[in-house]
Formats: sequence, C-alpha cells, structure tokens
Amino acid sequence: MKTYVQPGDRITVTAAAAASSGDGVLIGSLFGIAFGDAGIGDKLTLATTGIFEMPKPSTDELAVGDPVYWDDTAGLATADDDTGSNPQIGIAVTAAGNPSSAVNVRLNG
Repeated sequence: MKTYVQPGDRITVTAAAAASSGDGVLIGSLFGIAFGDAGIGDKLTLATTGIFEMPKPSTDELAVGDPVYWDDTAGLATADDDTGSNPQIGIAVTAAGNPSSAVNVRLNG
C-alpha cells in the first residue's frame, strides 16, 4: 500500500520534557509510555498500545473496564476527569481499590 507509513504501536517523537523509561508522556493528544530515557529535545520512542502497570492515586478505585484518565501534572493515571482536562488514555484491565498505588491499563492507542 502506497500510503502505509508504520504500524503505529511505537512512535518516535521529540521530548518536550525529560522522561524516564516507563513514564507516561502526553504530547498534545498523543499519549504513550516512554521506551527509554530522554532529555528535552532528544528523540523518544513511545509505546502507544499495550497493557502497562501505571501509578495512580492510592485513593482512586477502578474496576475492570473502567475508563482511565491521565493527570499530566501529577504524572498519574486516575479514575476521574474532574477538571475536564485529563484525557482518557485507556481502560483498567485489573481492579485497583483503595489503597493500591497502581493499575494495569490497556492504552487506547
């Protein structure tokens, strides 16, 4: 196919902020998990699909199938979008109650 570029499960971007391997990274509406470390202006590969264990506020409760949002300020997956500015990044594929600090998330990709 002449218009095919790449699979899209990994995308290389220019890091707008320093990132460590495993960090959630939001650039505009693009969300992914950093595949490695990068400084500002470095090339950074993001995983845009898959299931990842992500940190969350310990008080958040998520059931399997619940939408998961990204709080870019806190760098945490969260159960709600109270401010209207947290983009939905995927769905919970494990239950994560209070006081757990992580949830497994299938990225929207």
